[in-house]
Amino acid sequence: MAAKLRKGDSVVVLTGKDKGKKGEITQVMPKENKAVVDGVNIAIRHTKQSAASQGGRIPQAMPIDLSNLALIDKNGKATRVGFRMEDGKKVRYAKTTGEAI
Repeated sequence: MAAKLRKGDSVVVLTGKDKGKKGEITQVMPKENKAVVDGVNIAIRHTKQSAASQGGRIPQAMPIDLSNLALIDKNGKATRVGFRMEDGKKVRYAKTTGEAI
């Protein structure tokens, strides 16, 4: 099945502690049905100092379930994603505006 959300998409969080926050998808993990979004679902990771890097408490974006994310359309609103054929190609489109993504 084709992915409704892809790397680089602007999304809004629908539920959870970060509800309403917006960000861009940096990584998608289809087998786990999760995605990593910039500035969302931040956890503190404690790292040991090494020759290559400074140790300490490093904030890191953790994966969030795809069902808790919605694509942002050109109007800045959350939208669902649909698929249709245009010129023999399968394209994604925003259900609120009908515009191809």
